[in-house]
Order: sequence, then structure tokens, then C-alpha cells
Amino acid sequence: MMRLPLIVAAACALVFSVSGCTRAPGYPTEEALRPQDQLDFHVLYSQNCSGCHGAKGQNGAAIDLANPEYQALVDDATMKKWIIGGMPGTEMSAFGASAGGMLTDTQINALVAGMRKEWSKPDVFGGQTPPQYAQDKAGDAAHGHAVYMTACASCHQQAKQQITDANYLALVSDQALRSIVIAGRPDIGHPDWRNDVPGKPLSAQDVTDVVTYLDSLRSQAEAK
Repeated sequence: MMRLPLIVAAACALVFSVSGCTRAPGYPTEEALRPQDQLDFHVLYSQNCSGCHGAKGQNGAAIDLANPEYQALVDDATMKKWIIGGMPGTEMSAFGASAGGMLTDTQINALVAGMRKEWSKPDVFGGQTPPQYAQDKAGDAAHGHAVYMTACASCHQQAKQQITDANYLALVSDQALRSIVIAGRPDIGHPDWRNDVPGKPLSAQDVTDVVTYLDSLRSQAEAK
């Protein structure tokens, strides 16, 4: 009579061994997704980007990625370059596995595609052609100062928006400055190149000169 419990226990063990331990209580019913296999845009963005660029691409310390004008200004190859290798002169580090980060090329492609899907808008410039994303000629700091005083100083003379401060300039690259001057930052009320002075859009040279002026202030601070 004492053998019956042993027989029952052995039978149960056999059932578990045949069916697999995945049915044991508390065991995941599906195989866990490996970090490198995660391709959901919202998950990837939340884990890797939201800390600086904001939960929905806005209101972060870094550039407003949800700004449709910024999305139209920068091409896919450039966006991927910044994600993979980081942006020199800023706090943005490399996220690409090839540069020491954690994201695969496929995940970076998913991030860029997701941003385009979520935040791009057709004809966001209304038929106007913005200054080009990258600077292609030398700037004039003296003229840039004059443009700054006319188009920028009225807002940026406030302490909380003091972009001429050396501490701010140490954290932002010329390219990031140029992007903001052209595309604006609607999440914080910063106008684009067409609206710094209503009715008088900044020219491509104006944009270049303003950035050159701000860069000269950074250089002066670094030299001290």
C-alpha cells in the first residue's frame, strides 16, 4: 500500500518531463524578448531617447525631435549618424553598437522610421525652402551679432533663455544651434527662421552668421 504515493509521484514527474517545464506555475508562457531584438519604436524611444528629448519628443533638455520642421530638415542618413556615433560638442553619446552603444543597426532604423511616422508632416514648410541643415560657408561673427540683436535678443536676454551664456554654449554644438535657429523649438515657443522677426525671414547667411557669432562667444570663454 505504501507504493501507491510513490507511483503517483513518479507519474506526475513523467508528465512534467514530457510536457516540458514551461507549464510549471510562474514560468513565462512565451520566450522573453532579448534586448537586441526589441524593435517597437515606443519602447526603444522611451528607453534610449526620452530622458533628454522628452517623453513624446518634446519638452526635454535636448532638441525637440517631435518638431515636424526638424524632421523635414534632417535626412535619414544624418539622423542615423547622430544616433550611432553621438553628436560632438553636446551631451549626446553614441548609441550604436558599432560605436560602443547598445543599439543594433536594425533598432536604429526602427527609431528613425518611428520618428518619421509619428512626427513628420507633409509640406511643413509651406512651399518655402529653409536654409540648409549643415553650414556650407564661412560666417561673419560681427554681422551675426547684429542679426542676433535684431532677431534674438528680445527673448534671449531673459535669464532663463540666456543662450549667450558660456555654460549653455559648452553643452550645445554649432549644428544643434543651427537646427534650432532654422526649425525652431515649438515645445518652448521658439520660432523658426521665418518668424524670428515677423515678415522678415532670416536668410541662409543670417543663420550662418548668428551661429558663427555664438561660436565666437564659446571660443572666447574656452580661451579664458
